[in-house]
Amino acid sequence: MQIDAQLAATVAAVIDEGSFDAAARRLHVTPSAISQRIKALEQRLGRVVLVRSKPVRATEAGEALVRLARQIALLEHDTVTAFGLRPDGGEAPRIRIPLAVNADSMATWFLPPIARLAEEHDVDFDLHRDDQNYTARLLESGEVMAAVTSEAKPVGGCLVTGLGVLEYRPMATRAYAERWLPDGATPEALARAPFVDFDRRDTLQHDWLRARGVDPWAVPRHYVPASYDFARAVELGLGWGLIPEPQASPASADLVDLGGEPTRVALYWQQWNLRSPLLDAIGAEIAAEARRRLAPLR
Repeated sequence: MQIDAQLAATVAAVIDEGSFDAAARRLHVTPSAISQRIKALEQRLGRVVLVRSKPVRATEAGEALVRLARQIALLEHDTVTAFGLRPDGGEAPRIRIPLAVNADSMATWFLPPIARLAEEHDVDFDLHRDDQNYTARLLESGEVMAAVTSEAKPVGGCLVTGLGVLEYRPMATRAYAERWLPDGATPEALARAPFVDFDRRDTLQHDWLRARGVDPWAVPRHYVPASYDFARAVELGLGWGLIPEPQASPASADLVDLGGEPTRVALYWQQWNLRSPLLDAIGAEIAAEARRRLAPLR
């Protein structure tokens, strides 16, 4: 049995865009044509590939089709580039590359190499932001081709490269520390002092408190789910928080370090195990930037 590459690409477009209507606009067809393609594919496979929710989600079969579509598009791009061919109009061939990255990496070191790569290779990047403990799941589903992750064990069908360690320091404004932690970051003071939490999937502050004998769920907290705004909230005295080393600049915001060893988060680059010059070039540029900006893995 052969799977039509156009039908697989249609499934990927629906997942990328979140709806049949949006996928139709991207592919320059009608929503009815998208629906007919998906129906024909599901009838041929004998199984449902998309859950018609908002946004549309892929089933396990749909995830396999998304992976197939992305691999075909990547290998086709590499082949066209190798032959020096160009589509009508003479413009360089373009491809969309979906990548997953944690918020702190995106805010501190990840975007400069992405900008260089986009200019050099005529790539359209589709960045998916998630906690480093969850980005590998996006690789498994086929939603992304590569990811910055905290998982050193390779996801099935992927290659792993160590990037380095992103270090975090517990920071607060001087005025906040004087009010809430006058005798230092003691367990008794930390149990009452409000902190800034990134979101409900982030455990860094929680782990830091547990290591000091404090139940994190009993402590007041403010949720600020954006990396820059998280650091800004700490600078404004909303609470204490673990700030990535590149953002931890006490002199610029009257911040003080609450003490102790920095929290270290090891980061890895996982990418699909394909012989793709483009994907390899992306991985090499990301790894080179990480070596310059992150602490080395031990």
